Amino acid sequence: MRSTLHAKRTPLASALAMALLSLGQAGPARAQTDAPKDRSATLETVVVTAQGRRENPLKVPYNISAIGGDDLQERRITDQVDLLREVAGASVVDRGYRNSGVVSGVTIRGLNLNGAALGDYQTSAVPAVSTYVNQTPIYANFLIKDLERVEVLRGPQGTLYGSGSLGGTLRYITHAPELKRLGGRVEGTFSKTDGSGGHNTTGDLMLNVPLGSTLAARVTAGKVRNAGVIDYVNIYQLDTKGVPLAPKGLRDPTAAYDVKKDADTVDISYGRIALLFKPNQTFSATLTYQTQSDDIGGRRQPTQGNNGSGLPYGKYENGSVQLEPSTRDVSLTSLEMELDLGFATLTSATSHYEQSGSSASENTGFYAKNNWLRDFYYNYPRPMASAVRGYGDKALVQELRLISKKGGAVDYIVGAFFQDQDLQASQMSYLRGLKAWADLVVPGNVLANENDFLYTRTQNFKDSALYGELTYHVTPRLRATGGVRFFDNKFSNDTTMGVPAWGMAPEQSVFSQRDKGHLFKANVSYDLAERQMLYATVSEGFRRGGANAVPLTGNFKESATYQSYAPDTNTNYELGIKGASDSFKYNISAFYIDWKNVQVETSTPNWGFFAAQNGGRARSQGIEVELSGSLGADWRYGFSYAFVDAKLIDPVLRVDKPSVVVAPAGTRLPGTARNTISASLEHAFNLPSGLLWTNRLGIYYQGPTENAISALDKYKHTWPGFSQLGLSSTLSGDKWSASLYVKNLTNNAGITGGFLEQHMGTDPSQNYHGNGSKVFISQPRTVGVSVAYAF
Repeated sequence: MRSTLHAKRTPLASALAMALLSLGQAGPARAQTDAPKDRSATLETVVVTAQGRRENPLKVPYNISAIGGDDLQERRITDQVDLLREVAGASVVDRGYRNSGVVSGVTIRGLNLNGAALGDYQTSAVPAVSTYVNQTPIYANFLIKDLERVEVLRGPQGTLYGSGSLGGTLRYITHAPELKRLGGRVEGTFSKTDGSGGHNTTGDLMLNVPLGSTLAARVTAGKVRNAGVIDYVNIYQLDTKGVPLAPKGLRDPTAAYDVKKDADTVDISYGRIALLFKPNQTFSATLTYQTQSDDIGGRRQPTQGNNGSGLPYGKYENGSVQLEPSTRDVSLTSLEMELDLGFATLTSATSHYEQSGSSASENTGFYAKNNWLRDFYYNYPRPMASAVRGYGDKALVQELRLISKKGGAVDYIVGAFFQDQDLQASQMSYLRGLKAWADLVVPGNVLANENDFLYTRTQNFKDSALYGELTYHVTPRLRATGGVRFFDNKFSNDTTMGVPAWGMAPEQSVFSQRDKGHLFKANVSYDLAERQMLYATVSEGFRRGGANAVPLTGNFKESATYQSYAPDTNTNYELGIKGASDSFKYNISAFYIDWKNVQVETSTPNWGFFAAQNGGRARSQGIEVELSGSLGADWRYGFSYAFVDAKLIDPVLRVDKPSVVVAPAGTRLPGTARNTISASLEHAFNLPSGLLWTNRLGIYYQGPTENAISALDKYKHTWPGFSQLGLSSTLSGDKWSASLYVKNLTNNAGITGGFLEQHMGTDPSQNYHGNGSKVFISQPRTVGVSVAYAF
């Protein structure tokens, strides 16, 4: 609670003052292990390929940010949270590493209706921000390692990037092998996080090897081991079958509890190997395989309420009565080829990926708050409701593009896209030990087993599309672009649900549907000067519909209105200006987005099945500002600010009973602050010994955010705004560097979501003495050292 109160005392004016003092978000000094000792006042430019061609972001006529691989490495950005806090207009719910590949917490320009507490299970609707690794559309949340750059495209990108790009697109571009360079890099870090009894270590290796004049390989591998922070202080002691111990016998209500310190351990292994074949200047092919395995011990999510005895939980204590680990394995194989035809470049991207994971979650508080322990489970004295969830995602993707060469009156890009995706989701819920106890002490009970909920879902999506964009150079300074995408989506859903504990046979529901349509884009850009552009864009976004396939007959009957949900679309209106000099860059945009037929994650009213439904309209409007520059050869600065006003235009009504208002008109959309600021100041100078010493101060601030759009108290909550500071000091030689760094210097909780007391809290009247409520905190203050060597 102390951290939360501190966040409330951090006003926007204070954050603005600190941001002005620190002057920006510029990356750390070019203190890389093989960097030169002098620093030029000329700003570096990260080349992007968002439009298919390699080009300066200043030439892209919409709001795009690019962060280079060296900056990512030097800032120690290894996950989406740290990355997106550098980008104006983007935000992310910080759930830690647990279940990090299940559902995206990324929001761009406020286009989000999912509650911040989602993340334990695969949602029905796909994310509103599309994510690419190179040219493969995949949300895998890989660690950010050995990347050439990250591109953040704001606003709908439906023409080139298709379904799911309502808010924007994230592109992670990995480093390709280099033909004529033999070398590598090793790095190790050691750090300590507040609240932890252990320490954190990472080790990374990169090796680039030429294999002749036309072939090269690049290998990246590493390991992350983090000690936990969160103590699970009232977990049941279990017998060999995983059932809560009854030390005085099953008839007696006494339970035995234990403590697990630093439960949320992190153990991640990753690797990537890429082979480049380039026999001549007209053809190249890159084959890449990458993989990652996560083994997470529990939630980095403390409980802020009390236990069943009325005693408050500590700063880093979780009230679950069971441990909540998760595992995940993901692999991606891709073959990307490029052929220079003279007049144009033909590219082909073929990829296959597969991801699977599982987790165990505390559901006892959910049962208690619905009075199910009392009404359906005989007030079982040692309740432990376990939700064992699994998910899977695999796909085959093929895309072809023909991209004209620049220099003529007309530029074009045309392409074809196909994706065949299979999704699986499951939940097996158990009330551990219930049957043995009920057989002994409840006369006439009819329990068949302890499996009180069974849910499996298999989905298949097939997406086919043809698209193109054409740019006409009206004058050397004036350009007009038009684009269109024709798509055809086919979808099938097979869902099975049941309550085996009560002897009810599982019921199956099968459903399929098809969506066809088109999207458009129009853009005009004008060069005010050689390095200054004014642009205006109108673009459309689209997100595919789907089916919930809830049962319409039998014991679990729900309304047919929940059977499926339709696509949602939006239209983005944007005006921007961007420019640069040798020592200064800026990017300013204003936008208005009209979002129609919005998809809302919800649950069915009778039995609480996971489902999505459509609402009416929402809108988001705002401004984004990015500034960066240098002050002489030694100082660099930057500053980013975003104002995002996102809310419902129409109320969201329950689809089976429109008289019930789920969320009223005017409700703010969850997960995004109205105001966010990111800034840093960096100074570097050469020591007499010839070494380079770089020091950097960074700050991030975000205003208050909403937990969910629901009007119900068990979901609705406003999280206070917060600020976080970071410091680093790096000493560099020609081939090595050593750094001392601090993240979250003030140790602010930085809460971005949570399960509330009214939803998951304690209830001793139903023998639940733990507490399933929790809040999603940022990584506590972490102090570390890092050493790197290049060869």
